[in-house]
Amino acid sequence: MLTLQNVAYRVEGRLLFEGVTAQIGARRRLGLVGRNGCGKTTLLRLIAGRLEPDDGAIVRARGASVRLVDQEVPGGPETPRAVVLAAHEERAALIAEADSAQGPRRAEIEARLAEIGAHAAPARAARLLAGLGIGEEMQQVPLASLSGGWRMRVALAAALFVEPDLLLLDEPTNHLDLEAAAWLENHLKRYPRALVVVSHDRTLLDAVPDGILHMAGRGLTAYPGNYSRFAKTHAESVAAARARQARIDAKRRELQGFVDRFRYNASKARQAQSRIKALARLADLPVAADERTAALTFPEPAALAPPLISLADVAVGYEPGRPVLHDISLRLDPGDRIALLGANGNGKSTFAKLLADVLPPERGSVTRATKLAVGYFAQHQIDTLAPEDTAFSHLASLMPDAAPDRVRARLGAFGFGGESADVTVAALSGGEKARLNLALISGRAPQLLVLDEPTNHLDIPSRRALVEALDVYDGAVVLITHDMHLVELVADRLWLVQEGSVRAYDGDLAAYRAEILGSVVARRAEGGTRSTPSRKAERQAAAAARARQKPLKDAVAAAERRIAGARETQQGLEAALASAARENDGARIAALSKELADAKRAEEAAEGDWLAAAEALERAGTG
Repeated sequence: MLTLQNVAYRVEGRLLFEGVTAQIGARRRLGLVGRNGCGKTTLLRLIAGRLEPDDGAIVRARGASVRLVDQEVPGGPETPRAVVLAAHEERAALIAEADSAQGPRRAEIEARLAEIGAHAAPARAARLLAGLGIGEEMQQVPLASLSGGWRMRVALAAALFVEPDLLLLDEPTNHLDLEAAAWLENHLKRYPRALVVVSHDRTLLDAVPDGILHMAGRGLTAYPGNYSRFAKTHAESVAAARARQARIDAKRRELQGFVDRFRYNASKARQAQSRIKALARLADLPVAADERTAALTFPEPAALAPPLISLADVAVGYEPGRPVLHDISLRLDPGDRIALLGANGNGKSTFAKLLADVLPPERGSVTRATKLAVGYFAQHQIDTLAPEDTAFSHLASLMPDAAPDRVRARLGAFGFGGESADVTVAALSGGEKARLNLALISGRAPQLLVLDEPTNHLDIPSRRALVEALDVYDGAVVLITHDMHLVELVADRLWLVQEGSVRAYDGDLAAYRAEILGSVVARRAEGGTRSTPSRKAERQAAAAARARQKPLKDAVAAAERRIAGARETQQGLEAALASAARENDGARIAALSKELADAKRAEEAAEGDWLAAAEALERAGTG
């Protein structure tokens, strides 16, 4: 459907990437990964036609629609539902024309509207918006009244509504809560057309793609399977390349030693010259790009006796007499690793501010350990950094009694070694600003870290570094994140922020995910008009849904395995065909061509089975 042919692109004369070649077939679901700044977003814009390559070509199938989701929809008087419906331009144009059309043309319009499901479109748009957390009431307010994060959800819903032949998503979960991220993942797994997604969300990259495109070293390499399979294959290729380079280095030393000894020895001169030529031919092998990143190290906190914080019948809010949360009775001990669950708007950030002592309680008692220090990472805190100041000046202001060497050592623990500590904030990437903020909040060696969406600007290696740092950190951690993989790696306890309070959640993350997909989405789609069921009823409904969907999920998975197997077979046959063509082996070419045709038919049959099973699963999930 779309082919990249030796594409190159430059930014202000600097080569960003070159020789990028790839094919995106119909119904392929690809993850595009790579370090921050390598050009992933630029490549998406090139594919979408918003930029033109400096070299090479991007060839699109005739009539193929491509849509890149904008990071934010401009504000205006239109409602979210109206924006989503208007995104289907053909439907909107036909409805506008139908008002004045007469006779045969009116009949043609009505037939086409029925063909594209136009009359069911409002309900479908409402379901998509609800799945992304925009309930019935919010669907009817002007877009201008919504924040940028909510507008981004509207843009995402509009793209899903249109269902282009190729959907391009750039960090689609960044503005979502964990609940909406789980819904989106489930929806994208059933997306019936081609998809390329840029994401640092490991859970999404493991669940959705059937292939990974890895940008590194100004190039692009395709890998089959999901992110975990890519990570294993890539690590093996890096290790193999390093081993080969080590052998070349050893051979070079051997040859150089011979040349040095016998270059001027008449009896060995010819052999020495031969070794010199061999040494010149012994070029370094390109070693696969390694995705290691600067380690993070939180300072060791002073020990405090438990509890760190004790809450008894606490209410907290922003206006007197109107608490956001109430009846909170919990305790936090040294070493706790707690993740907060709950949809956006339920009060997770409010509770984080209460723990961080940024927001005082309206009533009840909050008891804190003597000398307790809290490091608080707020969602938009990096936006408050002074752009003209350096990383060093920021941290030095928080450590006025510390010697400069100690400040630099602390910055070094967060990847700001040497001259990088003296770079202004304006010149830092989003990931570097996030690491700086982590250094700033830990300046006082806190016993408690409260982290509200700390990974929004971190790539996968940096997220891994954060997990490793938290693993050896001796203090307590309270985490808010939409990244389920991060929750699984960090948290050993879950607290649910829901219905105006905070309580311990007695299930695991898998159980919570089942509740999200089994009942929360259904309530959202109904605009919250249904009475809230008990948690027992929710669990029973989720269990029944899982039992109903299991054979269909198995059928989908089996079809996906057949598709992947057929594609791998085709790749091997295509390589063999190329070899046979070079050797001009007609009999082998004919045999391989027949096998390739059989493999393509097997893929088409498996795709048909997958589509049927996926549609049945979607009906079961919404029925």
